[in-house]
Amino acid sequence: MERKVHIIPYQVIKQEQQVNEIPRGVELIQAPAVWNQTRGRGIKVAVLDTGCDSDHPDLKARIIGGRNFTDDDEGDPEIFKDYNGHGTHVAGTIAAAENEAGVVGVAPEADLLIIKVLNKQGSGKYDWIIQGIYYAIEQKADIISMSLGGPEDVPELHEAVKKAVASQILVVCAAGNEGDGDDRTDELGYPGCYNEVIGVGAVNFDRHASEFSNSNNEVDLVAPGEDILSTVPDGKYATFSGTSMATPHVAGALALIKQLANASFERDLTEAELYAQLIKRTIPLGNSPKLEGNGLLYLTAVEELSRIFDTQRIAGILSTGSLKVK
Repeated sequence: MERKVHIIPYQVIKQEQQVNEIPRGVELIQAPAVWNQTRGRGIKVAVLDTGCDSDHPDLKARIIGGRNFTDDDEGDPEIFKDYNGHGTHVAGTIAAAENEAGVVGVAPEADLLIIKVLNKQGSGKYDWIIQGIYYAIEQKADIISMSLGGPEDVPELHEAVKKAVASQILVVCAAGNEGDGDDRTDELGYPGCYNEVIGVGAVNFDRHASEFSNSNNEVDLVAPGEDILSTVPDGKYATFSGTSMATPHVAGALALIKQLANASFERDLTEAELYAQLIKRTIPLGNSPKLEGNGLLYLTAVEELSRIFDTQRIAGILSTGSLKVK
């Protein structure tokens, strides 16, 4: 029996012909608050999924290339068209460009490298995923986003992930949607629960953990994953739910964080250092770490903590009339 990987199951809530808004998930993680500093220009995000609608008005300016590793279109490597919708939705959350109408992604000036590793049924061979990861390494991607998974721990897949991370690529993966709302039980999906990847769980707009979100001790953080509005094929829009939708929020955020952190330190940070910068930009929600990891992605967390510290510090000076340096 041939082993398969699938898109992380997701739910289509509704479809729209036209929209004109910043999606609520993009707002919740505070992405617009850092757009005056960076919008992700020059950061390359490899989207390993069902392909993408490269003619979508919100995406065509962001797509810099792609490759098909599936059996769609008779395996033609040059055709990475999305017949499913999942990959186009993920790509829009990462980097949909600002237009007069449409949606805006987390990093609206980041580059998208579309790597089609799942076919029109949303299914793929492990070998397709592995080839896709190596292609992302070859193309010098900064970030890999994978909203896909399977129940098997395949050594060759794990090795490909480790090589990507050793190449200083941030690998972001959906935790999976087999959750039961009970943090005492573990639900494992691969590659999402490999220690080397950044495992992403889901919350709703009220910041409550999504019942479907997998819980295990490899979840790193959570992001919005319910009622997420983004792009779908034929120039349209739809609202989906799933950890598949939480993952691209983190991939897009890392495009912003990489630019901010490298500029701040005046050097190129390593994958491990950038992971630390990501975790600094989370806020705890009070759930078990198995459900939320380090907490909710919140891009202005560092600045807000700094303001709180400065306020307390000034209050201390005013109350004592002095400041002691320790």
